[in-house]
Amino acid sequence: MPFEFDEFTDLIGPAVSTPVGSKKESSYSRLQYLIDNTTAIIYASVPTGDFKMNYVSGNALHVLGYEPEQMLGDANFWFDHIHPDDREQIFSSLSLLFTEGQRTYEYRFMNSAGNYIWMHDMLRLVRDEDGNPLEVVGSLTDITQRKTMEEELQRKGEEQQSLIKKLQQAHQQLLQAEKMASVGQLAAGIAHEINNPIGFVNSNMNSLQSYVGTLFGIIDQYHHSIDQLSLASATRQIFSDIDQQADLPFVKEDIGDLVRESLDGLRRVKDIVQSLKDFSHVGETEWQEADIHHGLDSTLNIVKNEIKYKATVEKNYGQLPPVYCIISQLNQVFMNLFVNAAHAIKDHGTISISTGTGVKDGADWVWIKIIDSGCGIAAENLNRIFEPFFTTKPIGSGTGLGLSLAYGIINQHNGNIQVKSVVGKGTCFTIYLPVLQPKKAAA
Repeated sequence: MPFEFDEFTDLIGPAVSTPVGSKKESSYSRLQYLIDNTTAIIYASVPTGDFKMNYVSGNALHVLGYEPEQMLGDANFWFDHIHPDDREQIFSSLSLLFTEGQRTYEYRFMNSAGNYIWMHDMLRLVRDEDGNPLEVVGSLTDITQRKTMEEELQRKGEEQQSLIKKLQQAHQQLLQAEKMASVGQLAAGIAHEINNPIGFVNSNMNSLQSYVGTLFGIIDQYHHSIDQLSLASATRQIFSDIDQQADLPFVKEDIGDLVRESLDGLRRVKDIVQSLKDFSHVGETEWQEADIHHGLDSTLNIVKNEIKYKATVEKNYGQLPPVYCIISQLNQVFMNLFVNAAHAIKDHGTISISTGTGVKDGADWVWIKIIDSGCGIAAENLNRIFEPFFTTKPIGSGTGLGLSLAYGIINQHNGNIQVKSVVGKGTCFTIYLPVLQPKKAAA
């Protein structure tokens, strides 16, 4: 059965003259009592213009601190007390009340103390028998406590998301640290297994080089003795044929080159193993003073195969003091930047490495620049390249963790990493590191 306006007026409108002690007066008083003591403010307003209120329940006093007469006396009372930031979303959709029949809003409303509290406002349009808008009936409920709890939950949710992100980064760094530890253990195993055979092969090659020299010395003496002897021409011809068949002059020249190249190859293998050890720094996970240039060079040796077919490396090293750091972690940063630089170069280009020193806030700093002549990074991606799992490489070609790990490592060293790039020309990464960590400097 539809709600009639006359019934509403009889119940909550202006007092109607009724016989004292009548049943209707009792019902009206009971209803008025219930309305005035609910948690929701019941109100009514005209459905046009400024929506001026024509009824406000008595509980407005203990919910908002206003007497109902205050709210009824000012035609703009409702609009004027809504928070300015919330007005637009209400006004822009209030006309929908006439098509939908009801609307619900949550907004901040100023109470008598001048504080904004959150209100839940449910409006319903009442029409007459002909369907014409007659009155707007609404209820206002204080939801400040709920909103506070929601904001607290949202804040905790954001903190949890931030914590989860940090845990993910820490997890990835832990995985990387375990990977580096495995590389270090592998390097130690390789060094142990390879250094022994390299040692005796190198010793044998040195001995062989000496023996070859001795043998060719004896052969030269034989030739000299043959020349001194009075031998028949047939005999001399036999010796000459033996020399020609053995191609002795070529063998003599080539065997020396072979021995030297073999010794050089052994030296290179030894250098690679040493570079692998220097790169991973087996057992070195503590902060200590380290040579940045040595770290750069050992890392370049490790990624040499990635770079040599793509770029020419140019070094412009300045004078750097020892830097207090975890060098194995910095080597990981250098490796990521070198490999990325090589991948950014399509055909053949250059990778330039520069170093230098500076002073910031009274403290000594060093900087390392790694510049490539590759394809560059689009401007819209520059602010995202340090995000975990963000990559511009094709699927399967990169994890998107290299630069985020590099950022974390440099941040752990209280340093800074900056990037500048021009599409089609190249990219420059600059790493800034304090020579001493704050705690070390204070000590």
